[in-house]
Amino acid sequence: MQNSRIVITGIGLAAPNASNLTEFREKLIAGISEIQEIELRYFGKAPAGICTFPETLYRKKKENKKGTRAGCLGVYCANEALKNGNLDILAYDRSRIGVYIGLTEHGTVETENEVYNISKYQYDVNYWTHHHNPRTVLNNPAGEITMNLGITGPHYVIGAACAAGNASLIQAVQMLKLGEVDMALAGGISESVGSFGIFASFKAQGALGEASDPRKASRPFDRDRNGIVISEGGCVYVLEHLERALSRGAHIYGEIVGYAMNSDAKDFVLPYGKRQAECMRLALHRAHLQPEDVDLINTHATGTKQGDIEECKAIVEIFGHCPSTYVNNTKSIIGHAMGAAGVLELAGNLPSFTDGIVHPTINIENLDPECAVKNLVINKAVQVDSIDILLNNSFGMVGINSTVIVKNYMD
Repeated sequence: MQNSRIVITGIGLAAPNASNLTEFREKLIAGISEIQEIELRYFGKAPAGICTFPETLYRKKKENKKGTRAGCLGVYCANEALKNGNLDILAYDRSRIGVYIGLTEHGTVETENEVYNISKYQYDVNYWTHHHNPRTVLNNPAGEITMNLGITGPHYVIGAACAAGNASLIQAVQMLKLGEVDMALAGGISESVGSFGIFASFKAQGALGEASDPRKASRPFDRDRNGIVISEGGCVYVLEHLERALSRGAHIYGEIVGYAMNSDAKDFVLPYGKRQAECMRLALHRAHLQPEDVDLINTHATGTKQGDIEECKAIVEIFGHCPSTYVNNTKSIIGHAMGAAGVLELAGNLPSFTDGIVHPTINIENLDPECAVKNLVINKAVQVDSIDILLNNSFGMVGINSTVIVKNYMD
């Protein structure tokens, strides 16, 4: 199993501008942002990415009310991934299916809501819901997926800050290669827009993106960027062994050929380009690739001053000599979907294997000279001859870094 090849055969997603991959890709290519202004109790107004999707398509309203927003996103995305992959779950032994979901945080939304609710009753804890514990345990979103689909194999959540989506894919690949599972549903989820505390914290750090037009608030690499736009979202992949995928005639979106994770061991918040570069190098090494083999880099860049610069330094260090490696950023269009960021951004770029288009980084009016990496696609999509290797970066607080490399599968 160690040498088994692992491929992506299904993708289900809910993004702030789309509820399926086709629509998502179209809007990314066109640079259409649907970031909007929302109002949060105690905090006020802020730009944010909100998902609109059929919440009762795969689960009844009563079940959604009993569960969580994260679980609702997860159930929708998992079912959509199976549907997109033309896969009847009964084709697999459900005790041999693993569910691995990446989260930046979980439980904050539920706790804030409950504290607010009991405030109406002089903080009498007798009004605290008995659903609180199962709603806030970290494995909740993954567990809600297993209950909905009747999966009895392992499920758990990967807590890896904003690298969590990539981390879930890495975990799934490893479990498949070890023979622990035969198929995996892996991805990431963010319900962060429900928490005023997250907005308040980024505001206190001077890292909350703002603009008169909320669609322009997320502007990585722009000289006047001022922080992160918080978004909710979800994305789940079907991962299978290549042999099994071929035997059922599955459409293969790509093959995961390299990955790496490491730690900065330096600061709670500030990123460190040196370690990010080491992470990318390790992923390339494991994929048996050279920097010039990479056709497209989807950056993590969130729109914070130093964060963008550190990643650009790392990219220039490794890929500065590569004339045909393109660079883009998806957060400029959808905001930062936290635990879902890595997988949503990867999903939005995978179709480039077929259409040869690099979607743009939008909202760059004045490029920061320290972010002027070669072949950065700015404001308008670019058609290229071919894209066969995609490198996806996703980094997080407390110094966690992840890189996933996907290759276009060709017979």
